Amino acid sequence: MIPFHRDCLKHVFSKQQFIHSLCSTNPFHQFFDSSDIFPALNSPTLYPVVSHYSNPINNYFNAKTHNKITPICKIWSIATGHTFGCFSLCECSLYSTKAPSRSWRRRNSKREKANSKPVLDEERFQRAVSQLPPRLTAEELCNVITLEEDPLVCLELFKWAGQQPRFRHDVSTYHITIKKLGVAKMYQEMDDVVNQVLAIPSIGSEALYNSIIYFFTEARKLVRAVNIFNHMKNCRKLECSPSIRTYNILLTAMLSRGRNSYINHMYMETIRCLFRQMVNDGIEPDIFALNSMIKGYVLSLHVNDALRIFHQMGVVYNCVPNAFSYDYLIYGLCAQGRTNNARELSEEMKERGFVPSSKSYNSLVNALALAGETKEAVDYLREMIEKRRTVDFITYRTVLDEICRKGRVGEAMGFLKELQEKDLVDGHTYRRLLYVIEDDFCDSNDKQH
Repeated sequence: MIPFHRDCLKHVFSKQQFIHSLCSTNPFHQFFDSSDIFPALNSPTLYPVVSHYSNPINNYFNAKTHNKITPICKIWSIATGHTFGCFSLCECSLYSTKAPSRSWRRRNSKREKANSKPVLDEERFQRAVSQLPPRLTAEELCNVITLEEDPLVCLELFKWAGQQPRFRHDVSTYHITIKKLGVAKMYQEMDDVVNQVLAIPSIGSEALYNSIIYFFTEARKLVRAVNIFNHMKNCRKLECSPSIRTYNILLTAMLSRGRNSYINHMYMETIRCLFRQMVNDGIEPDIFALNSMIKGYVLSLHVNDALRIFHQMGVVYNCVPNAFSYDYLIYGLCAQGRTNNARELSEEMKERGFVPSSKSYNSLVNALALAGETKEAVDYLREMIEKRRTVDFITYRTVLDEICRKGRVGEAMGFLKELQEKDLVDGHTYRRLLYVIEDDFCDSNDKQH
């Protein structure tokens, strides 16, 4: 117990200021009398602190249990030894009465979900244990864990088996346990099992490490995934060396990190080094790795480097381009306004028997329309409809806007009417496009007509 004298409050503020600041901010002050609330301030007697705020350090740093109590109420609590069981007087004034925002609710939900721990189903665990023989083998344990759907039961089976005499886990038991925990997104428990794997030099395989890297990338732990990759490279066992699948997992994870061209530009240097390391190690890149490089170069606005990789296919690397290779390049060329190159690749793609995706068609039609080639844009738009590719609202609006800017408003209206008659646009989209043309390009007489 620490005694507290009322004169200590003079270092903060006077008694009148203290009472006024508390009562003026408390919406319930009209129901209380200050002389009744603060008897300690009217007496020079030393009052021992009997509340749970007796520790002055906890008053300000115990955020887990008292994060909603204001410093003023803490000082009053220390001075008087009185506390409220349900709420603080100042608590209502310093916290907004508005409903919490959506972002706050989302963060709070994630926090509660992370703090909530699953409860083990004891009956299910005992049922799974009863399926195992007294002197079980690693293969038998792996079969039982594979058939078990509850990841927590799988983890308990893994721990229970490790405590049995004359039993040793092998690659299969570690692998299936990590898979179960990774699919259930129990990344902390999975990390503990991974640490056990790394602590045993004799345990490891290329498939096991690939699964670990994949689940770490899913958990957004890219640094941890790269550490596992470095562990594979430093491992002396040949069956633990990285394969083309290992590199593809890392390439996919790094490409998914970018949300704009600047972030993709920062990650592209790492992707380029990883690709060069793969080639230097004698691993032949497949079409997935080459398409990942093309996509990375396109997203980071290095379209010429993407074209270089594209032209090396079938010459330097033993694989030919597929539809994804053309789609990425067409999108990148259209983003830079290089419509001639994009059309050439589109025609080459169709000669090879591939059909451009909706994204490629939309980007090509938009680029042609913005470049003033409205006739070609309309032709590709009709072709796109014939190929049953989805046309988005922006593509329709861009084509109609560019036709109207050339002074051919009637042609744009006729084309829009044709789209409606062929049931290519619904009623809502038709009205939106019609209102855009009327508001931007028609005068009052045209609207009346």
